[in-house]
Amino acid sequence: MQTNENKVALISGANTGVGFQIAKALIENGYIVYVGSRDKKKGEAATVQLGEYARAIQLDITDPESIKAAVETVKREYGYLTLLVNNAAVSHAGEQGRTMEEILDSQRASIVPITELKTVWETNVFGTLALTQAFIPLLHRAKKARIVTISSALGSLTINSNPENPYRSSFDAVYGASKTALNGIFLSLAIDLEKTDIKVHLVSPGFTATALNNFQGTDSVEVGSIEPIRVALAEDLPTGSFTGPENFSGNDNNLAW
Repeated sequence: MQTNENKVALISGANTGVGFQIAKALIENGYIVYVGSRDKKKGEAATVQLGEYARAIQLDITDPESIKAAVETVKREYGYLTLLVNNAAVSHAGEQGRTMEEILDSQRASIVPITELKTVWETNVFGTLALTQAFIPLLHRAKKARIVTISSALGSLTINSNPENPYRSSFDAVYGASKTALNGIFLSLAIDLEKTDIKVHLVSPGFTATALNNFQGTDSVEVGSIEPIRVALAEDLPTGSFTGPENFSGNDNNLAW
């Protein structure tokens, strides 16, 4: 077991996209990083690119046994966790191969199948919280532990209530509203843990081209990762923060809940 002077992170959904970029940045800044992926072979392929301080770990956040095994691995190998990055998410549970516009149209609150809504929320909301709850005991064992959750400005009720918001029509009942629920739960968690040494942060990467939007986002994954990387590396942000790129904020990167 290492001493807790070593910074140890776990990132869900880290074999590609924003999660991979965060893993790369953390390793460059002295972290040992567990690269979580549902398919461990994909995680292993990612660690080849990331180098010796990357550790592939099978992780399906909708599977309690997978979460339990991940916790036991980190506990056995290090005994604590410095940073948990909740990155894993899905945008829909319907037919593959559709454009982002087709997916959003099918996920309007008036018509979306409840089964599809439940499937997406199972990952984006319940699975994310389940993973976090499972790792809280190991986070308590670290110095200045943090939880960073990748969310979206698309989940902001304040922003979406504004008719002038250009992305307002994209606020659907499935993905967008799942991020609203995620924001609320993790603000609740920040309040719950505010008297402990664990800080809780949410961060939006902006409209980044990833598999979540059929790679139709306006920003590259490198650009979209800038703010998540900043937050993941920062140790002095006030707990409960929700930030995003400048083009989503309007006030020093702070997003309205």
